[in-house]
Amino acid sequence: MTDYDDIIHLPHHVSQNHPQMPMLDRAVQFAPFAALTGYEAAVGETARLTAERLFAPDST
Repeated sequence: MTDYDDIIHLPHHVSQNHPQMPMLDRAVQFAPFAALTGYEAAVGETARLTAERLFAPDST
């Protein structure tokens, strides 16, 4: 016997006061978001090349 045998087969509660949220809205709750505004732009600016690379001439 498991801890939830007494409630596992009970019907799911449906609120009489609040309408069910549409599936699309439920999915949006878990969508990725930008927690740090401007972070991607700052990383992109740091990674951007600002000067031409200089290479040493071949010594052969």
